[in-house]
Amino acid sequence: MTDATRPPPPIKTPCIQVCVVDGESGLCLGCYRTLQEVATWTRFSEDERARLMAELPARRSRIRPEKLGMVR
Repeated sequence: MTDATRPPPPIKTPCIQVCVVDGESGLCLGCYRTLQEVATWTRFSEDERARLMAELPARRSRIRPEKLGMVR
């Protein structure tokens, strides 16, 4: 298979297929991204995606625990 016919590598994503946006924080309850980040994820460079993925765990604290219990 040549480079021209080889499919591109899959894009890394934090998505866990729980797509519910918390109106209070503006974050997805599944991956902690904003709607804007979800919508433009494929346009980010690999470095930008890696930087954002490193930030996501800290965002969890911006969502009230009782809301997280609904989806986990």
